Amino acid sequence: MEKLIIEGSRELVGQVTMSGAKNAALPLIAATLLAPGTHELTNVPDLRDTRTILAIISELGCVWRRQDSTLFIDSTNVDYSEVSYDLVKTMRASVLVLGPLLTRLGRAKVSLPGGCAIGERPINFHIHGFERLGVHCTLEHGYVEAWRDTELRGSTIHFDIPSVTATENLLMASVLARGTTVLKNAAREPEIGNLIEMLTNMGGDIEGKGTDQLTIRGVSKLKAARTAIIPDRIETGTYLMAIAAAGGQATITGCQPRHLPALLDKLMEAGVEIDCGSNSIKVNMDSQRRKRLKGVDIKTMVYPGYPTDLQAQFMALMSLSSGICVIKETIFENRFMHVAELRRLGAHIRTEGNSAVVTGRGPAGLSGARVMATDLRASSSLVIAALAASGRTEISRIYHLERGYENLVDKLTGLGARVWKENE
Repeated sequence: MEKLIIEGSRELVGQVTMSGAKNAALPLIAATLLAPGTHELTNVPDLRDTRTILAIISELGCVWRRQDSTLFIDSTNVDYSEVSYDLVKTMRASVLVLGPLLTRLGRAKVSLPGGCAIGERPINFHIHGFERLGVHCTLEHGYVEAWRDTELRGSTIHFDIPSVTATENLLMASVLARGTTVLKNAAREPEIGNLIEMLTNMGGDIEGKGTDQLTIRGVSKLKAARTAIIPDRIETGTYLMAIAAAGGQATITGCQPRHLPALLDKLMEAGVEIDCGSNSIKVNMDSQRRKRLKGVDIKTMVYPGYPTDLQAQFMALMSLSSGICVIKETIFENRFMHVAELRRLGAHIRTEGNSAVVTGRGPAGLSGARVMATDLRASSSLVIAALAASGRTEISRIYHLERGYENLVDKLTGLGARVWKENE
């Protein structure tokens, strides 16, 4: 097992290019199960999670090859409908194969998903939606088993709470259903828009992209298609806050600033100088601006509100401010596990239920220590804090980082950071 070593207190300078979005790549890879033929996905990040879902679709009968950041996936011979626990246990998004398998083969058996331990994240929204389409579902012995007796039929499905994976799963299940399906109070994340783009390229008929009501008119047939994965907005936000925390002047390229409205507003309110282009963001955080970094409150919300996947990183940045901020987590009930590790670096953070109060210690307030990553986004908050801290930080269990950040060490080193891996 490897650990990450960071020598802090070095400004980040230069240019860094973002990878494709993990949270878009996973459903798009699952969607290749819907139609036989060779699908082409471009800008696909090479991550633990993308490798996991490729292993899953391989088990189901797909054949794939990677050429740089492009995947060619041949789903012609998909004939198996069960996904084992050994593959599913590490990643919640593996549940996304349910919808395509039900559509293509009429049945699916998938182990209840795993992933980061940040909250319950039940799949009841998925099951309720499938049942509205005419699917029979059972939960036994740790598996979801679903089947249909006849072709799926369109229906109106209302989500009590917007769910990204449930919206994606039901999009894929309904695109070939007979009649019209309407998803109300659907999630609006850009990754869902990317999936709609792919399904449309395949021949689907979907209206409402970017809104909370999606109308899917079932078609009789889909074809293999080519689709580009959008840039990773969570990776973009992480590097924005890393530059703001460590200081320096750097440009993030290959990104979509319009996908981060809430974060950009909060960073500018805190005093970070940001200049956005159509697909780039320039950050200027000189020593004087770092000293004036202001504490700003955030509340995580569904898109386009402040993303829960950038909460931990913002907490690390706020620990370097000269004020006090309150962070309220409304999406997941157990997403403050990084607090104890940030405290080991010197952060002053107090938690009360789903709120955390951060008392900033200023730009020189953190010092290196040995810490442990607890989940994917928590681990990136430790990287941000370590880049700004004095001395050496050792982060263990970095397999969490490798689930969602492609070439992290190379990208940070390219900006002037002193970062490397060692064996534990």
